[in-house]
Amino acid sequence: MSETLQATDAAASDADLLDQTAIAVRAAGSALRERFGEVVGYQTREELMRALADNDNTALDILRPRLTHLRPDAGWVEDELDGGALPSGEWWVVDPAEGNVNHLHALPEWAVTATLVRENQPVLTVVHLPLTGETYTALAGAGAYLDGRPLRVSPTADLGLSIVATSQARPDEDEKVVRRVGSSITAMLFDALVVRTAVPATLHLVNVAAGRIDAFWQFAGARADLLPGALLVTEAGGQISDAEGRPWTPQSESFLAAAPGVHAEAVATLSR
Repeated sequence: MSETLQATDAAASDADLLDQTAIAVRAAGSALRERFGEVVGYQTREELMRALADNDNTALDILRPRLTHLRPDAGWVEDELDGGALPSGEWWVVDPAEGNVNHLHALPEWAVTATLVRENQPVLTVVHLPLTGETYTALAGAGAYLDGRPLRVSPTADLGLSIVATSQARPDEDEKVVRRVGSSITAMLFDALVVRTAVPATLHLVNVAAGRIDAFWQFAGARADLLPGALLVTEAGGQISDAEGRPWTPQSESFLAAAPGVHAEAVATLSR
């Protein structure tokens, strides 16, 4: 078989895999939606962690067997807060309840995500928002979509006309990172039109891919909250780098996703 035919067959296989992944992610989202609506009360950090784990396990009980069946030899990233490079081969990077704390507080900003990573490159991703029913998908080299409709980043070419966003990487972040986040928000307040700050990162990134906001940045971060959006934004025509404009990898200490027209301005602002 020629290399061209092999590549075509691989793409077709990944496209089918994307469809099956989306079915699994939607099923997990439906289970979490049934648990949503009332504020979950807790008095201690231990109670909070148990509540978060209950949500995670509800989704994982659906996702893990289905995704493992789809790709039996793929590894599984156990902790969605992990960062850095993965070993060689294929890995499922899953956040069963992205924005889990929001879910517990009866806030609508949460999702279920699953990304297949092959040799440290995201191959396909699904981000499902159970409350709206929206499903964002991307396949490397084949574009990004919202419920089958192509996505395209914003054509904005002036940071002063842009809506930008940032997010908190994780609770109990290092003080140096927290201070860097604060100074970056101040810088953006001077240079951008509007600055949004909220969790989770993925929901900002789907908005970058859809052209609703023009740039998103974050210092530190985990694979599970950046890889889905990184693939969506790239496939929608956006530009990915670290905050200094260098190529981004999961080992990078910062992350920037932007419409091409404002990327250089965003780098300049974040580098001040």
